[in-house]
Amino acid sequence: MTGPQGDAPAAPVAPDTAAPDAAAPAHDGAAPDAGTRPDGHARHRLDEVIHAPVRFSIVAALAGVDDAEFATIRDAVEVSDSTLSKQVAVLEKAGYVKVRKGYVGKRPRTWLALSREGRRAYGSHLEALRAIAGG
Repeated sequence: MTGPQGDAPAAPVAPDTAAPDAAAPAHDGAAPDAGTRPDGHARHRLDEVIHAPVRFSIVAALAGVDDAEFATIRDAVEVSDSTLSKQVAVLEKAGYVKVRKGYVGKRPRTWLALSREGRRAYGSHLEALRAIAGG
């Protein structure tokens, strides 16, 4: 393995300090019968896109509905228009949220909905959180 410039070997990185997308070891070195799972700790299954508090709140608010107006989610999550817009853009880029624009009368409106992939990711993220919490 070489360093960033390709000239020297990269120093090994400990699992807890590795980049979020770095491969994690299957277990922490404990014996398999010591309660470790073959797929590692549940924290490795958390979705980094969803895990941010505002994005998690947006996805959770959308999980219970087919779609919702931008303002409804903004008020439910208690953030500014700008913050919601930026976080929705991240979720949309990941393929988790669909954005639809239209009009109600002459007033422009934006509706948000979880995509099929977003619902799957949210469900997997919740399963990982439950596993971490022991429930």
